[in-house]
Amino acid sequence: MFEQRDLSPALETVRERHAPGALVLDVQGDFETLPPAVAENLAPLVEAFDPLEYDPAWVPDSAPEQLHRLAGDEFTVGAPGDGGVAWTRQTRPPTVFVKPRLEGSLDDFVEFLVAEALVAAGTGLPEHFLGFFRERYPALAETGLSPADAYQLANALYDAYVGLHTRDTFREWGSEDPGLAPLHEAWLDAGSRLEPRLEGLAGEVARGETSFAAAAELACSAVKHGIEPPTPFGALATETYREHGAVLAVRWAEKTLDALRDA
Repeated sequence: MFEQRDLSPALETVRERHAPGALVLDVQGDFETLPPAVAENLAPLVEAFDPLEYDPAWVPDSAPEQLHRLAGDEFTVGAPGDGGVAWTRQTRPPTVFVKPRLEGSLDDFVEFLVAEALVAAGTGLPEHFLGFFRERYPALAETGLSPADAYQLANALYDAYVGLHTRDTFREWGSEDPGLAPLHEAWLDAGSRLEPRLEGLAGEVARGETSFAAAAELACSAVKHGIEPPTPFGALATETYREHGAVLAVRWAEKTLDALRDA
């Protein structure tokens, strides 16, 4: 099920700087969440497990089943929205998982995704938005969005928050070490591919052509690539958001959604 991935010198450097000793594993089967029985196959590869505990009171009854599982008592790794690379600090050392859905992707892009996961794992930030919003998640879920859209929005908001803590690192890769320049270029390239999708996004939301949650996902991806997101997402690219985190995120979502309904 798991096989240790050979790392390039650039990724070895990133691991040493940000997540020393972290495992980087290729996964044979694709997944959103690893079944507990499969996750237990990690045991021979890691020193110990330290499962996360989330308060079930943080999860509204109407929330997607995945959130109820996260707040349950089973060892849960990964969640919808993680993309082609997932990471966890529930193992010691931390583990990064590279999923087979990335087969056929550009090598430089996959390298960047692994590097991004290693940097994120080393930040000390929660590994899932439920650990970020905590007792504030019900307030976000009660903003009038469907349970699925509230999940997507929460994931996007947390993605932007993590991006505020990591993008300076990605930016520095372009100047501090020639060996990391390809990772920096991949970060820039991924951002440039986003920019055409951001044009006219506010109008699409206003006309109902793109859901608010889907637009937030695009805009918040822009934040981690150092791109100024379009209105009304600019507040998510600020030091104020980095400082106040979930409190600001919920307040921003409430006010922005109210304004869109009144428009």
